Amino acid sequence: MATVNCVGSLLQSGDHVVACKILYGGTNVYLKEIITRNGIETTFVDATDPENVKKALRPNTKLVWMESPANPTLDLVDIQAVANILKKQKDIIYVVDNTFMTAYFQNPLELGADIVMHSLSKYMNGHSDSIMGCLCTNNEQLFKQIDFLQFSLGGVPSPFDCFLVNRGLKTLHLRMREHMKNGLAVAKFLENHPRVEKLFYPGLPSHPQYELAKRQASGFSGMMSFYIKGGLKAAETFLTNVKVFTLAESLGGFESIAHHPATMSQADVPEAERIKLGVTDNLIRLSVGIEDIEDLINDLDQAFKLVK
Repeated sequence: MATVNCVGSLLQSGDHVVACKILYGGTNVYLKEIITRNGIETTFVDATDPENVKKALRPNTKLVWMESPANPTLDLVDIQAVANILKKQKDIIYVVDNTFMTAYFQNPLELGADIVMHSLSKYMNGHSDSIMGCLCTNNEQLFKQIDFLQFSLGGVPSPFDCFLVNRGLKTLHLRMREHMKNGLAVAKFLENHPRVEKLFYPGLPSHPQYELAKRQASGFSGMMSFYIKGGLKAAETFLTNVKVFTLAESLGGFESIAHHPATMSQADVPEAERIKLGVTDNLIRLSVGIEDIEDLINDLDQAFKLVK
């Protein structure tokens, strides 16, 4: 949240923000509940169509915040297409949350973003033992502003947290290859499972934005989500019976994690709004780790068998 707040501090009362409709829980709360107190309004749009971003722009729009892939529905934003739209505007800061893909698989700065955000606690650290975020920019003016805000607001990580993330970065390339390999295998297993209503994984041709995923990224992480048949009861049974997967809100570590957005990260979102966004009671998000793939698939399979 300190990283998100640092970006938000670039704004002032009367400014307008355009954001994709599906966002990480903390970012969603910040844009809806916190900066509104400072007289800043946010318009949420279906950014899978760049034209919706264009239509939402106003004369006072100062920030466009995208997340691709989005958490937890894995929607993609055409990062370059949005950048091309914003190039025709004046003084709009373009931010892309790249946490799900990491700098190893996707580089939004090369696609036209002004600022890229990572929750370093996730894949970049990779060991689930630090809390940290980062902002990356190739704009000297923005760098100076962010550097000042970080110093003034106190969003400075401890030396030990920096050590932990630096350690994790040394194996990022190895881990991400394994996450992708395991992720593809698990996704193929889920895609054909009779208990799965619908799967969301950009690395499979069945994803509606598969071609875009291949065009703007060099690979895929272990993040995916799916609707389990049977509603909330089925989701609860499944999640309480996985053994290798751990039930938790986090993601991106070497260990596999299962997550229930409706009752965890998105619990503070009104039910009607959640359903509209596709975050229903039967949606499950998986962060596929780097354990033995046979163990992972067997674990999912035995949990599915216990769902009545």
